[in-house]
Amino acid sequence: MSGVVVIGAGLGGLAAAARLAAAGHRVRVFESAPTVGGKLGVVERDGFTFDTGPSLLTIPDLLTELWHDTGGPSGLSPIAVDPACAYVFPDGTRLTLPHDPAQVPAAFDAALGADAGEAWRRLHERSRRLWDLVGEPVLRRPISLTALIRMSARPADLRAVAPWRTIDGVGRRMLPDPRMRMWLNRYATYSGSDPRRTPAVLGVTSFVEQEFGAWYVPGGLRRIVETLAARCVDLGVDIVTDTPVEAITVAGGRVRGVRVGGAQEPADAVVCNADAATLYDGLLPPHAATRMRRQVRRTPRSMAGFVVLLGLSQRKPGAAHRVYFPADYDAEFDAIFGRRPHPVPDPTVYVHAPDDPALRPDDDSEGWFVMVNAPAHDPGRGVDWDAPGLRERYTRLVLDTLAARGADVEDRIRFAETITPADLQRRTGAPGGAIYGTASHGPRAALRRPANRSPLPGLYLVGGSAHPGGGIPLVLMSAEITATLIGPAGTPAESTAVPRPATARLRRPRRRST
Repeated sequence: MSGVVVIGAGLGGLAAAARLAAAGHRVRVFESAPTVGGKLGVVERDGFTFDTGPSLLTIPDLLTELWHDTGGPSGLSPIAVDPACAYVFPDGTRLTLPHDPAQVPAAFDAALGADAGEAWRRLHERSRRLWDLVGEPVLRRPISLTALIRMSARPADLRAVAPWRTIDGVGRRMLPDPRMRMWLNRYATYSGSDPRRTPAVLGVTSFVEQEFGAWYVPGGLRRIVETLAARCVDLGVDIVTDTPVEAITVAGGRVRGVRVGGAQEPADAVVCNADAATLYDGLLPPHAATRMRRQVRRTPRSMAGFVVLLGLSQRKPGAAHRVYFPADYDAEFDAIFGRRPHPVPDPTVYVHAPDDPALRPDDDSEGWFVMVNAPAHDPGRGVDWDAPGLRERYTRLVLDTLAARGADVEDRIRFAETITPADLQRRTGAPGGAIYGTASHGPRAALRRPANRSPLPGLYLVGGSAHPGGGIPLVLMSAEITATLIGPAGTPAESTAVPRPATARLRRPRRRST
């Protein structure tokens, strides 16, 4: 039995730990926070419970596979979110998208006029082709320049991927209605990026959300990591919280373990679930992986989020997920990614308002998770989210923006609690509170994202800042890739072979227990 240390008990770290333990490894997980979960956090106040991370689950089959591969069903039963999302555009138009993709064209036609549904269908079929090209061959395998070159060598595949186009460019080419282009561009923010610089291939996110559906776990998505942590313990994983790893030890050109509490913890392999910038710029000795350190420093951070948690009186009917767009969407990305980043003066506002009795103190109340995109915390060169008064002023702006767009909750507020990008940095360890690590900008974005196997033998990466990216589905894929690279206990370390994960083709799920 070989020993593996996992740094960080976020979703990626726990998923990798469970897979490795099931494969026969002895696994210890060190988490600097008092609890597990990472970005899948939770806040409890006055009887309200808020998920502070992802609010939607897509591709629940990935969770089913994780449970199956590590011991059997978990007891979690994701339910369909229907409607999936309600959008309010600057002109007051409202678009409500159903869970069933067969009903989506009619919803577009009803909201935006005849032919909008057909435009969506053409985009969806284009994205289906992209998913066939990248879903299994790229996202669920270690990043491979060879695979990308092979894809580029086939003219039909190259035209489909269109690395020279951006998400915004695809929208301008395929979607005549500017409101539809605004809807599509929002999917670039799922990777914390600017749609005008994000490769068109990442627009496949819209396909995934509509094709596989939007899902929710009763009690909140936080239950995923809680259940996963319990699975790890059942498999013999030792999870140590409130214990930061001080350094990764290196000798003889490979990783030998970690230093924790001033003591050495030997390991045959180390899996880092911390942000790649934290790994390469803080945990490794100065002489190790210098090329990756330079690359991470040069790559721009993803956007962060400014969050307001609202405990509200009265329970109003409405979609669980709502998006309120600004008059000038481009100005939002200019504010976040421009030369002089600043808080967005007229932001898109995202509201998660789940109708879940487990999350509220009584039937005459509801909790809203309200988030706007924001530049990362960077006191030296950008926004200092700890500046006196900024938290309060910007919370006020977010509430006023909601009111101006038809969602005035002022007279219903029991409390408002704010989480700034600086708070996110302190809570999750993500530099600047950048939710997705690095921004996916430029045609070579996939190659710039840190690989799951580092250049340093014995060191692996997992989680949203590594390949294939952030969000629950991609993080689960990341854990699967990393566990496959390490292989079962007893296999030769650093094997050059990269076995393909033994997975079934993903399909649109039905309601069932996972």
